[in-house]
Amino acid sequence: MFAHKLSQFSQPITIIHPGEFLASSDDIIISTVLGSCVSVALRDAKEGIGGLNHFMLPGYFDDRSHFESQSAKYGMYAMELLINDLLDLGCRKDRLRAKVFGGGSVLGRGAERSNKVPKSNIDFAFDYLKTEGIPVECSDTGGNAARKILFFVRDGKVLLKRITGTFIRAVDIEERDYLDRIKKRQAAAGDVTLF
Repeated sequence: MFAHKLSQFSQPITIIHPGEFLASSDDIIISTVLGSCVSVALRDAKEGIGGLNHFMLPGYFDDRSHFESQSAKYGMYAMELLINDLLDLGCRKDRLRAKVFGGGSVLGRGAERSNKVPKSNIDFAFDYLKTEGIPVECSDTGGNAARKILFFVRDGKVLLKRITGTFIRAVDIEERDYLDRIKKRQAAAGDVTLF
């Protein structure tokens, strides 16, 4: 995470990257850039508390690989971590509302591969929220563009910019690098016995 200030906003901005999340009761902006990854913004309007995650893979319970590390790279874990932090800050689960972003087909790895990951992420996000009974207020998912998100925690506003052209290459590189780091860590970790 990286925090900074921009002159056009009174609130400080914290940038999250793939596999990260942030929940806050402060009047801040949480920002991220998404390619095939998905971010879910959750907020309790009564408390003015919210948060944002950024996950790369769904991580369903029938796939034991997401249990091998405590990483928010998996949607299942990223959602649980974010919700738990929001509850710890004073939110009530029945008051949470969601906004879903990302899942663009931006990775240059062949049409079939590049469409499978974003679609799985999108499907997971909506299925998870439906199962947990968290209403989705708005969404902007799919397509071929990357997205930059600015989530204003205190009022729930989201500014979204679609990224196309040459800038999309930088998003593609960040997501590829992150995926490669995940694979290397998993290979180095070896087998895990669940008990």
